[in-house]
Amino acid sequence: MAQVPAATRTLRVLRYLASQPDPVPLEAIARACALPRSSAYHLVSAMVEEGFVVHLDDEHRYGLGVAAFEVGSGYARQGPLQRIARRPLAELVDRTRQSAHLAVLHGSDVLYVLEERAPGRPPLVTDVGVRLPAHLTASGRAVLAHLSGPQVRALYPSAASFVVRHGTGPTTPSALRSLLTETRQRGYAVETGEVTPGLSSVAAAVLDHNGHPLAGVAVTYAEGDADPTALADDVRRTARLLSTRLGGRG
Repeated sequence: MAQVPAATRTLRVLRYLASQPDPVPLEAIARACALPRSSAYHLVSAMVEEGFVVHLDDEHRYGLGVAAFEVGSGYARQGPLQRIARRPLAELVDRTRQSAHLAVLHGSDVLYVLEERAPGRPPLVTDVGVRLPAHLTASGRAVLAHLSGPQVRALYPSAASFVVRHGTGPTTPSALRSLLTETRQRGYAVETGEVTPGLSSVAAAVLDHNGHPLAGVAVTYAEGDADPTALADDVRRTARLLSTRLGGRG
């Protein structure tokens, strides 16, 4: 028997929520995790306060919160994702002759964990270890577009949550929602001069087996120097390959 039953129950709830395609009612959590309803309520309430669970008031349901996503992203950052992605990213650079990078969500920022520079291309600000506002980058938008509405609202609850870099990009939750809707409809994310004037990027998300985004793969190019639609096809192909190799949805 576990020596820390509360920890065991917490992990059991997290594992159950991670296996569900949609948020679930409290009764389902209690039943699946063999918990009394009152115990399940107190447990998920504590997890809501810590950001691991989101409570959808209108629906009376619970789903995974941003903190749970960050834990999963942390696993990806610690080695497996970089090792698996290094060669496909290099091949992406060879095909497109543009610089490419891999980024993971860290709070409302993206953290760049891998970069492959194309010879003769301009220097970028996306060195490994650099953090940038997710809503301004193509890789960040690709990841955000695959999060649930409540998860995005938790990251960007008001206009005060938005950082402006060069006077462009979404500055309100409604503007971000519209942008992410366009991204999902298009099938890939774009960014035009919002990180560095004169440079644009296209990106696609790497997905796990539940369809949750692990990272964003992006290619950056000088405006007018490439066909973004053709680049997007190559980027999406690389993202699908990485998704498949990580046991996710190709």
